[in-house]
Amino acid sequence: MKIINYFLVLILAVTSCTSKKINKQNAETKPNVILVITDDQGYGDLGVHGNKIIKTPNIDAFHGESYHLTDFHVGPTCAPTRSALMTGRYANSTGVWHTIGGWSLLREKEKTLANMFAEGGYTTGGFGKWHMGDNYPFRPEHRGFQHTVMHGGGGVQQTPDFWDNTYFNDTYFKNGKPVKYEGYCTDIFFGEAINFIKENKEKPFFCYIASNAPHGPYNVPVSYYNMYKDLPATVLAEKQKRFYGMITNIDDNFGKLRKELEALKIADNTILIFMTDNGTAAGNYYNKKTKTSTGFNAGMRGNKGSQYDGGHRVPFFIHWKNGNITTATDINELTSVVDIMPTLAELCGISLPKEHLKIAGQSLVPMLKNPETTNNRMLVTDSQRIQSPKKWKSSAVMQNKWRLIDGKELYNISNDKGQKNNIADKNPEKVAEMRAFYEQWWNEVSVDFDKEIYFKVGSEKENPITLTCHDIHADNGNQPWNQIAIRNGNKGKGYWCIDVKKQGTYNIALRRYPLESGLLINTTIPAISTEQLPGLEKEIPAGKNMQYTKASIKLGSTIFEEVAVTNKDKEATFTINLKAGKTKMNANFYDAKGNKNVAYYVYIEKI
Repeated sequence: MKIINYFLVLILAVTSCTSKKINKQNAETKPNVILVITDDQGYGDLGVHGNKIIKTPNIDAFHGESYHLTDFHVGPTCAPTRSALMTGRYANSTGVWHTIGGWSLLREKEKTLANMFAEGGYTTGGFGKWHMGDNYPFRPEHRGFQHTVMHGGGGVQQTPDFWDNTYFNDTYFKNGKPVKYEGYCTDIFFGEAINFIKENKEKPFFCYIASNAPHGPYNVPVSYYNMYKDLPATVLAEKQKRFYGMITNIDDNFGKLRKELEALKIADNTILIFMTDNGTAAGNYYNKKTKTSTGFNAGMRGNKGSQYDGGHRVPFFIHWKNGNITTATDINELTSVVDIMPTLAELCGISLPKEHLKIAGQSLVPMLKNPETTNNRMLVTDSQRIQSPKKWKSSAVMQNKWRLIDGKELYNISNDKGQKNNIADKNPEKVAEMRAFYEQWWNEVSVDFDKEIYFKVGSEKENPITLTCHDIHADNGNQPWNQIAIRNGNKGKGYWCIDVKKQGTYNIALRRYPLESGLLINTTIPAISTEQLPGLEKEIPAGKNMQYTKASIKLGSTIFEEVAVTNKDKEATFTINLKAGKTKMNANFYDAKGNKNVAYYVYIEKI
């Protein structure tokens, strides 16, 4: 549906001309901003987009009161999308082109939405998922967020997260400190966000709600699973029933959020955004045995991780009553996650962050003023997820409805939504034009590809520092990135990049399990069954005794004397004099047969 709203044109035109003057006189006239982003929910995982099974009444109703970017694109995976959202820059430029492996850390020089809002006089809060670093200076509280309640890593139950989190009754990090919570993860993150809103309702705030759901594992309250459990396997696969239940739980929380804004009487001057971070992870499922598909993907090709539209075209709805953005209106031009920072800056009458690097996005305010506005821009998205990015890998160059895939396949989604008919041979000039744009783009985003990102050791900001194997530089598959892999004793190998800030004596402790677990290096820990914890997708396996006998550390080219490991040890500790400067560190355990495995957890403290 397309609606041209004269009053929106008038109000936003006035706002853009006078907002700085008004805001300088009276800070309360600045709109609040709430940005809700879910994890792994695709374009087709909403009732309003044609899904006949999923229950999302609150988000569907919000769609009826919002402007919609119908051709809005993000990264095909989560951390890259978040870095682009936070900075207005292409993910590959920010150092976040992977989800693990030392390349999900937002470079220190990058400035974020939270920096922008804090500098603009806003109170800032972040709740849920960050996924751009768990150490100083990468954590959200170091990147402009003043209040945070977040889990570690890229999801609850990943390696950097608090030990034995399950989505239920977990421990999350409140302003960087572990705090135990009661309830389901999504309920907690929305609940804490609402508490933040209540506490700051009298002044402008930026509230970032980034649910970890419906990212796997598909652990969901039984009541939400029961909404879908009786559907036959020909309609929904088992994991999809859980996935849909997680989304319906998000929808209920979104409804509660909107009701709270109304009760607080701040809904009218609040910009509320709903979006997701990549294509669906489970909403579209192909059964190889039966050769049948279940679920819904809005006719698009590809799921999460794909360079085809199903991997990166996602919902984006925006509502702001005082800005007269209140009616169901489609904006059909090509837009991108990199556009959100400059758009919000203009809507709120604030400046981009100080010392901000060149942004790739452009303000969408002209489109919000006139949804019929057109453009002819080109954009790129890609999925690297390797240590060193490769040109053309899993890439999509986009212009209007044209899609150039991997530099060689050309589609026009205006008449080929499923991207089935490659028309590159029939359109060589268009292919050449789009390839030329990619070459220019690659030259810009690849400038820092060879500059590794370093953990700061011995800093007054974080001492001791905790490193996990989630962030080791290694070939794909060699990072045990979640706690199931830790329990299973999965093999890993690789190194951390560390920057020793001060020369001195350091204790370096290697652990099989994290400090908070209190577990021995050599021990077996029990499984957690679905009977013990209803709502689990499947049993959490027992922790395997790896029977380690020694540990070693290598810094640069120097290998230090090995430390023996006994069955009474919780850690293997090295006391070493470190010189200031940057180096690479390896830390490993060995069993009696000489089999080597990375130390999953390493604690470094300057003493």
